[in-house]
Amino acid sequence: MNPKVTAVEPMNSYILRLTFENNDVRVFDVSPFLEKGIFQELKDESYFRQVSVAFGGVQWPHEQDFSKDTLYLLSSPETVSAPTY
Repeated sequence: MNPKVTAVEPMNSYILRLTFENNDVRVFDVSPFLEKGIFQELKDESYFRQVSVAFGGVQWPHEQDFSKDTLYLLSSPETVSAPTY
């Protein structure tokens, strides 16, 4: 069973930064979905930024959504770059 999303932050280039209930922080690229049906509305960046957590996944005001399973399975662990000296 995949963990639920507890926080979402919209980033540049149609990326969502997700925090899951197991404290994993992962990134999900929405851009592959932008040409499909109801997801086309997400191309509007101001609308894209209206994302919120709902039912363990994420959704937008006009009910476009991604389930926790889709988000966890298709996302990547967030990588943190080490400082360079």
